[in-house]
Amino acid sequence: MSALVCLLSERTGKMIRAQKGDIEIQMGDLCLVESEFGGDMATVTDVSSEVCRHPKMAQEAPKIIRKATEDDTRKFSWLRERENRAFDLCQQRIKSRNLGMKLTAVRYFFNEKKGVFFYTADGRIDFRQLVKDLAKELKMRIEMRQVGVRDEAKIVGGLGVCVRPLCCVSFMKSFEPVTIQKARKQQIVINPTKISGLCGRLMCCLAFEEESRGRMYSESETLIED
Repeated sequence: MSALVCLLSERTGKMIRAQKGDIEIQMGDLCLVESEFGGDMATVTDVSSEVCRHPKMAQEAPKIIRKATEDDTRKFSWLRERENRAFDLCQQRIKSRNLGMKLTAVRYFFNEKKGVFFYTADGRIDFRQLVKDLAKELKMRIEMRQVGVRDEAKIVGGLGVCVRPLCCVSFMKSFEPVTIQKARKQQIVINPTKISGLCGRLMCCLAFEEESRGRMYSESETLIED
C-alpha cells in the first residue's frame, strides 16, 4: 500500500491525496483528514494506483487524523446544520444593515471556536457591526473573508457546460490567468455566453485546451519530421 491514499471530500466533493501514516486504510473507509478548518470528512477511493503515488504531492499532502467514528459523523452533520443557520442569520443581518455584500458560504472550524463567512463585494465593506451581531448570537470568533467571483464558484460548486463538476472544484488548486487570446488561438467564436463559466469569467478549460493543442501540434510535427 502506498504512503498516499486518495479520498473524496464529503464537504466539497473534491479529490484529496492524504498521508495515511500507520493507519490501516481500505477502500470505502470514512476518515477524518487535516484541513484548514481543523478537519474534513472524506471517503477513501484509491489506495494503490499511480495517482496516489504522485511524488510531488507527498510532502504537501495533509495527514489522515483517524478513521471517522460515529461521533465524528454526527458532529459533522451537526456542524453543517449550524452553518446553515448561521448563513440565514448573516443574510438577515446584511439585509437589515443594508450592506453591499453577497454572502457566499459559512464554514465552521471542527473545534467550534471560529466561523468563517465568505462573501463577495465590489469594494471595501464596513462590517464591524455585523461581526458584533454574529459574535453575540453565535458565541464564537467571527472572520469575514472577501473572495472573488472565481473563488465563489469554487466554494459553491456546480456543473460546467461539459456537464461535469467545475474544474476549480474538482481538481484545481490555484487559478491561472485566462485571456481572450487563448480562445482566438483555438479559433473559437468569441461569444461571451459560450466561453464564460458560472463565475462570469472566461472558462479555465480554455487554458487547458490551448496547452493540449500545443502538445498535439508539437507531436505531429515530430512525426512528420521522422
